[in-house]
Parts: sequence; C-alpha cells; structure tokens
Amino acid sequence: MTHLSVILITKNEAANIEACLRSVAFADEVVVVDSGSTDDTVAIARRMGAVVHITPDWPGFGPQKNRALALASHPWVLSLDADERVPPELQAEIARVVQGQGGAAVAWEIPRLTQFCGQWIHHCGWTPDLVLRLFRREAARFSDDLVHERVLVAQGAVGRLKTSLLHYSYPTPSHYWRKLEQYSQAWAQQRHRAGQKTSMARAAAAGVVAFIRSYFFRLGLLDGAMGFAVCTMQAQAAFGKYFALYCLNQTHDTSSVPPPPSV
Repeated sequence: MTHLSVILITKNEAANIEACLRSVAFADEVVVVDSGSTDDTVAIARRMGAVVHITPDWPGFGPQKNRALALASHPWVLSLDADERVPPELQAEIARVVQGQGGAAVAWEIPRLTQFCGQWIHHCGWTPDLVLRLFRREAARFSDDLVHERVLVAQGAVGRLKTSLLHYSYPTPSHYWRKLEQYSQAWAQQRHRAGQKTSMARAAAAGVVAFIRSYFFRLGLLDGAMGFAVCTMQAQAAFGKYFALYCLNQTHDTSSVPPPPSV
C-alpha cells in the first residue's frame, strides 16, 4: 500500500482505538486528532504508531475533521471513526483504488454495516448505509456542521466500493443514549443559530414518522426484537433533537421578553 493517510478524531476511545488502528495497519500514515481524552486513548494510539495531535478545544465534528485532514500528507485519505473496522476484503478494495486501479473517481462511498447490542442490523434504514470516506486529499473537505458532517467533493466522479465497513457503534443501549444526547444538542444548537423554529407538535410528529418509516417501510421488523428496539430509539432520537431545539427556542424567546415596567 502506498500514498494513503488514515485520519481519525477521538475523545475517550480507549475501548475502540486499538482494534480500529489494527484494521488500518496497511496505511502509510495514521493521523489522530484528540480533543482532550482523559483515558488511555492517546497513549494507545501512539503505541500503535499513529501521529497524535491534541487540540485544546472542540469546534464540532466537521471543523475537527478538517483539522485532521489538514495534517494528512498522502494523496489519498481514508476517514474513520474509532468504532469502525476495515475488514481484509475492504482493505484489498481500497488498495486497488489507491494504486490507480479504480478509474477516474476522486472519492468513494463505502457501505457500512452497524452492530447494535451484539446483532448486525440489516434493515431499519441502517443498511445500506453509504458513507463517503475515501477521497483524494485535494479534491474534498468536510462540511463545517457541528454534527452529521459530510464530505464535500469539489469536482470529480464519486465511485462506490462493495465491501462493508464494520461499525461497532452501540455495544449497549447506554452507548446509544449518550451519543443521542450529544448529537441532539449539537444538531439543535446548529439549527437554533440558523434561526430555525419548531414546536412540540413537530417534535412529536418527527418521532412517530421516524418509527413508521424505519420499522415498516425500511423493514426494521425483519431484524426481530433488536430491529424493534432500533426503530424505537430512532423515534426517540427524532423527537429528542426537535425537543432540544424547542427548548432552545423557548429559552431564547423568554430571555428576549423585556421585564414589566416598574410602578
């Protein structure tokens, strides 16, 4: 393998980082940008041969990933999260692309398979989960979104690999709830800053629609009990982000009301 940088952003990922880095040992360079881990993430990453940079602040997912991208030195970049693994078959596909056998595409989507509480989820809208993670360094950057950032390709064709990236994101329900709270708050803050308003009815409708879409239309029912759990939690996530925005709206509206005149 030549000419490939792997980039990751981390915070308190000691439970994941070693397995992730082992799965990308074929890369020429691994860059980790850490935002103040209090566990052994940094020590493990350095022991595994990664170049680690520590930032004093947290600007959001998009800006932090752009920091990592700026530190990459090879023509091709593979962006990963610490809870993801690159299986051997995907390694081989990536190698072919980096070695010039992928045609004219400057960026590549990768299907992602996610595990929830020990079970691979094949429906619920989680599969196929296409994520754009492999790209030429000069051809793309990350959006500046605080959460749910995207890779923006300036110009050029986008291809699609066949082998799934493995996502070990939710080993227990508590992992889901922690991530849900973080993402909901970041999403709500971003939308609030943009001036978006919402209502409690909108929040409730978002939850109901999310469940119906993921359980029935996206066949979550075929994933059994865990499929039902995933669809229920997705409904909670949809409600939660609009509820967080509603609370921010209410706080802002209340603080902007002038006090009653003194008598």
